[in-house]
Amino acid sequence: MAESLVETRGLVVDYAARKSIWGPANGATRVLRGVDIHIDAGEIVGIVGESGSGKSTLGRALLGLVPATEGQVLFSGRPLDAQPGGMLALRRQMQMIFQDPMSSLNPRHTVRTSLTRPIMLHGVAANQGAADQAAEAILARVGLPIAVLSRYPHELSGGQRQRIGIARAVMLRPRFVLADEIVSGQDVSTQARVLVLLKELCAEIGMALAFISHDLSVIRALCHRVYVLNGGVVVEEGPCETVFAAPQHAYTRALIDAIPLPVVGTGWLAA
Repeated sequence: MAESLVETRGLVVDYAARKSIWGPANGATRVLRGVDIHIDAGEIVGIVGESGSGKSTLGRALLGLVPATEGQVLFSGRPLDAQPGGMLALRRQMQMIFQDPMSSLNPRHTVRTSLTRPIMLHGVAANQGAADQAAEAILARVGLPIAVLSRYPHELSGGQRQRIGIARAVMLRPRFVLADEIVSGQDVSTQARVLVLLKELCAEIGMALAFISHDLSVIRALCHRVYVLNGGVVVEEGPCETVFAAPQHAYTRALIDAIPLPVVGTGWLAA
């Protein structure tokens, strides 16, 4: 039986109301309402739902970036705040690939700095020379030339920046990665290259991946299982082929009917 790597139990997340110029805040907004999910080691799990469904909040809660109001988030069977070595050690095990790599990369840092600083900080590389070698190796793995190391984010294309974001996330060989809408707005060929890369890296490193997207065809092609969120509640869960072939919940059926899923060619994500 696969190890349950990341798990939520009765997860509730509230966002505090903001004060306005018209008077005091009226109260908190409940975004997640008792969510139970699990992601096994090496598994690729999709999280889908329309805007405002709570999927991005759930993703950030899995990483401890959003505090739980009620319930728990567990990593390897332990609450996030009770991990051996504390949050610094946990950060090496859990990484995130952001939707907009331009905003997540420091514009004043070269690609070399963005890739080597994390592994130096966590002691993965003994010195700068070893860190440079690791950066060169991961660039080759994501299909970018070594010359990119000396460039700044604004000197790269959107697709190149996204590959740098992926490279930075896997440099530490994490056990869990969250990808939040990372192929949104990209052309189909770029999407396919990114998804193939993620699929290969998950197999090579053995990491689990939570993939947040509104694109149901991407979820169906990439993921093993899917969670469907509506109003902060999981309304359906199961293997992708089962959920998309025979959805049981009316909300899932409405999502599929709203955007008919194309027939994905068998070679689209072939490694």
